[in-house]
Amino acid sequence: MMFTFFWGCIILGGCTEPFSPEIPPSDSLLVVDAAITNELKNHEVFLSRTTQGDEEPQVESNATVRIMDDNQQQYPFTETEPGTYVSDVMFGAEPNRSYRLLITTASGREYASSPTQLPPQTSEITDVYAERTMTDSGLDGMGLFVNSFDPTGNSIYYKYEYEETYKIIAPNWSPWQLVAGSEESQVVGAVRRDPDNEGRTCYTTEKSNNIIITNTSRTGEDRVSNFNVRFINRDDYIISHRYSLLVKQFVLSREAFEFYEKLQDFSGVESLFSDSQPGFIVGNIFPEDNGNDQVVGIFEVSSVSEKRVFFNYSDFFPEEDLPPFVNECNRATFESGFNPILYDLVKSNRVSYLDEIRNELGALEGYIVVPRVCGDCTVLGSNVIPDFWEE
Repeated sequence: MMFTFFWGCIILGGCTEPFSPEIPPSDSLLVVDAAITNELKNHEVFLSRTTQGDEEPQVESNATVRIMDDNQQQYPFTETEPGTYVSDVMFGAEPNRSYRLLITTASGREYASSPTQLPPQTSEITDVYAERTMTDSGLDGMGLFVNSFDPTGNSIYYKYEYEETYKIIAPNWSPWQLVAGSEESQVVGAVRRDPDNEGRTCYTTEKSNNIIITNTSRTGEDRVSNFNVRFINRDDYIISHRYSLLVKQFVLSREAFEFYEKLQDFSGVESLFSDSQPGFIVGNIFPEDNGNDQVVGIFEVSSVSEKRVFFNYSDFFPEEDLPPFVNECNRATFESGFNPILYDLVKSNRVSYLDEIRNELGALEGYIVVPRVCGDCTVLGSNVIPDFWEE
C-alpha cells in the first residue's frame, strides 16, 4: 500500500497527474500510510501532508514513529529518507495481539491509531496465472489472475498488491559504443563496450499503485476465483520478452476493507475534501488530544500470502510482431572527424552507436546513431539479473 501524495491516482486506479484537493493551507492534513503484516521484516510507515493545487507534495519529516503492542512492547521507527520511516528491528504481527501506531510530529502534535489485530485467519493464494484475454472494451492483452481459498470461511476481505518485473532487450544494441575525445578536438571514436556493463539485456521492477480489493461475503464459500489483478495491453512493451508478476494477498479486517471501498466510491468527487462530499473518509488514526484535525489514512494489520508467475510473449502471441518499443529508434548519420553536434550528443550520453560508414578504401567517413535508449537498456532498467528470475 502506498498512499504517498497521489490520492487521485490511488482512488482512480493509477494516473499521471496527482490529485490536488483544494483546501485552505491551514487545513493541510496529515497523510499516513502504515501497514504491518505477519511477515518477519522491517516494516515501513510513510507520512506526508495534503497540498493545494499544483503545489509540490510535502513530506512529514522529523516525526517520532513507533508501534506498541498490548504487552507494551515498542517498535521504534527511524526516518531513512524524507517522510519514510523504517522499523529499527525486524518483527511480524502475531495472532491474538493488538497493535497501535503512535506518531508525534515535529511540531509536537500526537496521533494514535485504534488497537488493531491480525484477522483470525491466513488465507493462502492457491494459484496465480496468466491468460490472453479480451477486455469488455475490446482490448487484447494479458490478464493476470489469482485464486485463493479459506476453508474456514473467516478471511472474506482481501486486498492485492503486485510487483511486476520484465525483461528489456535493447533493439539496436551494439558491442561498440562511442566515446568523446577532448574539448579541443570535438571528435568521437568507437570502442568496445565493457562486458560487465553491456546494456543489452535489463530488468525493471515496478509496484502497483492502485487499490485492488475484493470480498467473498456474498458467495457460498470463502473462495476467490479467477480474480483479475492486472491487465496489460498487448501493445505494451513491458511484455515484449519475459514478464513476471509477484502477487501479494492481504487478508483485511472489515474496517480496513470498508476504508478502501470508500476510497473507490470517491473516484467521482471533484475534491476529496470539498464541502459537497458525502462525508470525510474516517480511518482509525486520531489526534491524541481529541482535537478536531483529521488524519487521512488507516493503520492496517494483515496477514499476507504471495505467489509469482512468469510468462513469455511468444507463449501467447506466437509468430506475432513484438509490441512497439518505447522509442521509434530513428537513425541519424553524422560525419566523423571534427563534429561539434555529434560530440555534444555523445558527451551528454544521448545517443548509442549503431554502425559506421566507410568508403571504398575502408576509410571511416561517418557514424550512424540511434537514441541512447535504443542501444542501451540501462536507460530503462538494471542489467543485474534479479535473484528470483527464472528463464
